[in-house]
Amino acid sequence: MNRESFNRFCAIFPAARQVVQWGNSDVWKAGGKLFAVCGWADGWDAFTFKAGEIAFEVLQERPGVRPAPCLASRGMKWLQHYDSPGLTDAELREQITIPYQLVAAGLCKRKRAGFGIPDPPPG
Repeated sequence: MNRESFNRFCAIFPAARQVVQWGNSDVWKAGGKLFAVCGWADGWDAFTFKAGEIAFEVLQERPGVRPAPCLASRGMKWLQHYDSPGLTDAELREQITIPYQLVAAGLCKRKRAGFGIPDPPPG
């Protein structure tokens, strides 16, 4: 995945908005809440995303994936795909989708309705 395909993918989500900040990084938020970032790592595109507890522990062991600088150092569970082999494009899309869904589900009902996001299933 490159920066252009990352941005195209993130743009498909309802309520997803891109801002450029943090040294020319493409920062993606839903309802003002961060879910993914594309920045630079040693001259390459680097993709940062929030991870669940298990994904954080398992994926950081893969070559090309590490705890995200700045975010993970503050105790947050964020990973960065920064080099090959890292994650496949399909795996990266899945890992970006999960935090988007969590952020979208956490928006208040009024915001979800305004963005056309369905209510999360009961449970």
